[in-house]
Amino acid sequence: MTTRPGVRLVLRDDVTDRAAAVADAAATAPPSDPPRLDVPPEPRTPAEVEVEDRETARAIVRHGRVRARRPARRWGRGVRYAVRRPGLVVAVLVVLLVAAWAVVPQLFTAYDPLTGVPADRLRPPSADHPFGTDHLGRDVYARVVHGASASLSVTALAVAVGLVAGSLLGLLAGFLRGWVDDVVGRFVDVLLAIPSILLSLAIITALGFGTVKVAIAVGITSVATFARVMRAEVLRTSTSVYVEAARASGVRWYGVLGRHVLPNSTGPVLALVALEVGTAVLAISALSFLGYGTPPPAPEWGSLVAGGRDYLAAAWWLTTMPGLVIVAVVLSANRIARALERTGGDA
Repeated sequence: MTTRPGVRLVLRDDVTDRAAAVADAAATAPPSDPPRLDVPPEPRTPAEVEVEDRETARAIVRHGRVRARRPARRWGRGVRYAVRRPGLVVAVLVVLLVAAWAVVPQLFTAYDPLTGVPADRLRPPSADHPFGTDHLGRDVYARVVHGASASLSVTALAVAVGLVAGSLLGLLAGFLRGWVDDVVGRFVDVLLAIPSILLSLAIITALGFGTVKVAIAVGITSVATFARVMRAEVLRTSTSVYVEAARASGVRWYGVLGRHVLPNSTGPVLALVALEVGTAVLAISALSFLGYGTPPPAPEWGSLVAGGRDYLAAAWWLTTMPGLVIVAVVLSANRIARALERTGGDA
């Protein structure tokens, strides 16, 4: 329903009150002057619109129409989107499950990840031990669940390092340009020229062993990717009409950067975060497999896979079960990143 100049909104309650007032006046009129029932009611002019209540009237005055209830519409749209993409739903459920493992592992297993029962050593997967037991009788499922905290915390720190450092470099290079863009571009080219695993090993050798050092090393390897994506988005946004209008109106450079350029350049970067989560999980697991992560007996996904190498012929589940968890997390993160990228492209 739209309005035009000169349209008057009439509340339905006012119409009812007016009709009741006319009826009362007719009932109380003297007998000598009976009401004229043969006269039709005064027709409403086309410029009058009858509405339900004052809230509807305010909506028409402000927006020119009655807006539908967006929460219900968005809820239905979200349900249809999820039904059409069952793979995405499974990926989100896997990520939520692993995140719950990291936050409250006690809700998912009652076994101690550090102590075992020697009589139950090298038991295959069963109802009591879904992932089997290791050579010390420890429940592998419990160690995988408790190892999610260490693996995901290091992953989060690594992605944060790459996001902050890479986005800052890309933002400066795309906005300032000139010699700043040249310097940042050469630095990014150097990072991209070195294989990520080799660069991580070199950084760990320089910094030393430890989970924080591993997170910093993996985060530095992703700086180049974040910087390139942010620079491209900043260059695209800087040539927009609203940015040029802000500059022409006298807004200072930091105001243009904070209000217009940065908020409109973060969409693809956030999609890249989901992709880098899977890459970081894989890289951290590889470094932990090589012995650069959390020292034993603390559980971590990469070290669990490494610990089962000596029993691969007799106890395949020691490496297969933690490896499947790593694969599921990486594939789920990639699926979510692809969905975010498509959503951003559609928008």
